[in-house]
Amino acid sequence: MSKPYQQLQNECKIELGNILEYWCKNTLDQKYGGFFGQINHFNVVIPEASKGIILNSRILWSFSAVSNHFQTETYNDFCDRAYNYLKTHFNDTISKGVFWELDYLGNPINKRKQVYAQAFSIYALSEYYILSKNEAAKDWAIELFNLIEKHAKDEHSGYLEAFNEDWSPIEDMRLSDKDMNAEKTMNTHLHILEAYTSLLKIYDHQNLKDSLTTSVNLFQNKFLNSNNHYDLFFDENWNLLSNTVSYGHDIETTWLVLEAAKALNNDALLKDAKATAIQVANTFLEEAIDSEGAVINEKNLNTNHKDTDRHWWPQVEALVGLKYAYDIKKDKKYIDSSLKIWEFTKKYIIDHENGEWYFRVDKKGKPYTEEDKVSMWKAPYHTSRALIILSNNCK
Repeated sequence: MSKPYQQLQNECKIELGNILEYWCKNTLDQKYGGFFGQINHFNVVIPEASKGIILNSRILWSFSAVSNHFQTETYNDFCDRAYNYLKTHFNDTISKGVFWELDYLGNPINKRKQVYAQAFSIYALSEYYILSKNEAAKDWAIELFNLIEKHAKDEHSGYLEAFNEDWSPIEDMRLSDKDMNAEKTMNTHLHILEAYTSLLKIYDHQNLKDSLTTSVNLFQNKFLNSNNHYDLFFDENWNLLSNTVSYGHDIETTWLVLEAAKALNNDALLKDAKATAIQVANTFLEEAIDSEGAVINEKNLNTNHKDTDRHWWPQVEALVGLKYAYDIKKDKKYIDSSLKIWEFTKKYIIDHENGEWYFRVDKKGKPYTEEDKVSMWKAPYHTSRALIILSNNCK
C-alpha cells in the first residue's frame, strides 16, 4: 500500500475513536433507559423521540464489533446496556421476534415484524455473543434465524419483506416512507446475508449454510443485472418493480457477498463473487463518483435523473468495497479513488465542530440541517464497520 493510503488507515482509526466517543458521551438515555432515539443536526437531544430496533441493534453490533476487533473491555458496559435494552423492550415474548419501534418509555408502538429488523438483530446478537459468551444471546439469535426461515422464506425462493405482529401477512411492507411497497427487496436480502454470515461464526449448522449459500446465489443470479448493478425491488414472483440504481448498495453488496462466500468455504462461489466484485466496482467508478471524488446517491435509469446528494454511508461503503477490489486485482485506480473519497469525507461529511458525521450534503458540500445525527436510520454501524476494516493494519 502507498504511504497516502497508510495515512488513510491511520486517520480511519483516529476517526473511529472519535465516533465511539461521540456515542458514549451523547446517546445514553439516563432517565428512561437505553439510548436516545433522536439527536438533531445541531446536537440537540429529542428526549421523547421514539426508539427504533434498527438504531438499537446497530449500536449493539457496532460496539461489540469494536470490542472484539481491538480486544478491549472498554465498551463492555455499553454493549451490555444495549443488549439488555433489546432483550427487555424489543423482544416479543408472545409471538416472538423483535418489534419495530418503541416509544421513549420503552413501550412498543409498532409491533410489526420487519424481516430486515430480525436480520439485524441476528447480526448484533452474534457479534455480542462472541464478546460476552452470553448463551442467551446466542440462543436468541438462533431463534430469530428459525423464525425468518419458518415465516419469511418464500416458495419462489428468497424472503418476504414484512408481517404483522403475529407473523400473519401484511399489506404495507415498506421499511420507510421512502421505499417502494414490494414483497421482496435487495436491501432486506443483503442484511439477511450479512446476518447469516455472522451467525455462522457461532452456529455451525447445515440449514444455516444452505440458506446462506442460496442467498449468495440470489445475489449472483437474481439481484445482479447485466449492467453490473443490483436491482432493488421485486414482487413475490421476482418481477422487477423499479429501475433505480443505489450506488451505495452496489458497492456494499460486493464485499458482503465475498465475506459470505468465504464463510461458506466455497471456492466456486468465491471465484464468481470475486469476478462480480471487480465488474461492479469498475462500473461504480465510472458512474457513481462525481467531479469532487465523492459518491452520489442514486440514478433513475428510466429518466436518467441523478440524485447527486452525498450521503454519509455510501462514502465509507465505497472505501471498503474498493479495498476489496484492490485486494483482488491490485489495480491502483481503486486506491486513487479511495483517497479522493476520504478527502471529501474529511472535508464535508465529518462534523468537526459537534462530532459524528452529517447525514448528507448537497452537491456544494452544504449539509442538510433537517437531517439528524442520531435517528432510526442514523447509527454508528456503517462508519464503525468500515473504519474497523480500513484501520485493520493499525491494531
